[in-house]
Amino acid sequence: MTSPLFVIEDLHVATAGDEPVEILRGVDLVIDAGEIHALMGPNGSGKSTLAASLLGSPDYTVTRGRILFRGDDVTDWPTDVRAKAGMFLAFQYPQEIQGVSVLNFLRQAWSARRGIDLSMLELRLAIMEWMDRLDMDPSFADRYLNEGFSGGEKKRNEILQMAILEPEFAVLDETDSGLDIDALRVVATGVRRVVEARPDLGILAITHYQRLLDELRPDAVHVLVDGRIVESGGPELSRRLEAEGYEAWQ
Repeated sequence: MTSPLFVIEDLHVATAGDEPVEILRGVDLVIDAGEIHALMGPNGSGKSTLAASLLGSPDYTVTRGRILFRGDDVTDWPTDVRAKAGMFLAFQYPQEIQGVSVLNFLRQAWSARRGIDLSMLELRLAIMEWMDRLDMDPSFADRYLNEGFSGGEKKRNEILQMAILEPEFAVLDETDSGLDIDALRVVATGVRRVVEARPDLGILAITHYQRLLDELRPDAVHVLVDGRIVESGGPELSRRLEAEGYEAWQ
């Protein structure tokens, strides 16, 4: 019997440091290959903490439970090892990196992920193809990573990274944050195109908004409140949240 792609078992997470504060209080979740799951919840419910913890952020400590990726327990794996294994995080607030072009960043990341070097010409051709599909200006390949990019351009650049690095599992942490309707549609369409190119890709999309889910069409929707998933369902659950809010679960 094939193991699920990604499993979260009774995950408890606290802030790192001398005075830890528990944020996640027992999260359980199973995502199979090729599935898109959406995670919704009010501000402060622990959504971004979950995203960061899944990729091994040092800002948080797993105090109980475990994270399984393709059957391996990755709970204690460093961030770079998780990334090389095929896990990916699209940040809510992508960072600017001066002096490092998008092209060079992707070459280094791709080489680390695959363990082999890719020529600049091969990488540039792959990037140009995906930039066209993501409606990105080709000149951005030679610009410093996210420097001077608009919010929508930063988010599209995250999707470009996901397309080029070809992860097995991706966490999208509020990829729709700060985007107008047109930019959100471009980003969501980009995600769909990546999924079409890699049908076995599993995705956990963290969002506040129904409009992103209208574009992504998730297989399942989960509600996170006070560090726990309090309800799961199909796309109709997100529409109920849009209409009623989170009051029923608080």
